[in-house]
Amino acid sequence: MFIALAREEHFGRAAISQGVTQPTLSAAIKQLEDQLGVMLVWRGSRYRGLTPEGQRALDWARRIVGDARSLKQEMRVAREGLSGDLRLAVIPTALTVVSDLTAGYGEAHPNVRFSVQSKTSVEILQMLENLEIDAGLTYLDNEPLGRVTTVPIYAERYVLVARAGHPLLSGPVRWAELEQVPLCLLTPDMQNRRIINQHLLEAGVEVTPRIEASSVVVLVSHVVRSNLATILPVRAAEIFLKGDDLQSVPLISPDASHIVGLVAPHREPLTPVLATLLDRARTLSDVSGV
Repeated sequence: MFIALAREEHFGRAAISQGVTQPTLSAAIKQLEDQLGVMLVWRGSRYRGLTPEGQRALDWARRIVGDARSLKQEMRVAREGLSGDLRLAVIPTALTVVSDLTAGYGEAHPNVRFSVQSKTSVEILQMLENLEIDAGLTYLDNEPLGRVTTVPIYAERYVLVARAGHPLLSGPVRWAELEQVPLCLLTPDMQNRRIINQHLLEAGVEVTPRIEASSVVVLVSHVVRSNLATILPVRAAEIFLKGDDLQSVPLISPDASHIVGLVAPHREPLTPVLATLLDRARTLSDVSGV
């Protein structure tokens, strides 16, 4: 409950997330403070943040809850074999890669169940810290990750995707040529968009997308039905290029690439379920020499 309160920054929302009433949650926090002998939460008419002691206690709380969950999972594996739930959060441009991880894993260990959420890179790190997910699939080399375990899986490279017949589809396109191209792109809170903006800036151009969306599917649906083009990683675009409606060409100058991989809590020992997932990710890695 204390972790939930720190995450939600609101007694009511924290109580809802834990399936209890607000008085029950408040009483539990007060009991924890009495046990520790310190005030953990600044109180007023509403939540006002954690005290310095509360900030330190939050680090311990996350560690204690994480270790307790890991112990339970490991004992269940000892009793039942590899089983349980794996919660993943994935950046939108890597959603088509998740099946590479889960398919082979699921065949070898059918008693493990997966849940997958689409989240931004920032949200993935926050959810890892708050114990809301077990692992994430995100960028490894573009923005700070903090203290996590990482396994590089592939190098993300970029293509221009447009409807068949678009005048720019005759060959590789330079980033600098995109200034006057009508585009639809992911929203600025997505790291992929920040990467694209960075390479456009390096090429000396600035673009204003006609449409912004948090979903690759939304972008592609607009490309199919209009003269708009979009910029996607090759792995995200492949599934949409199976038919004849869309085509892609590489984006060059620069021939940019960024590493995408699995991130997990930096904790030892890992649960057998999570350790097996990391091993699976290592077998998929094709970033040697990048």
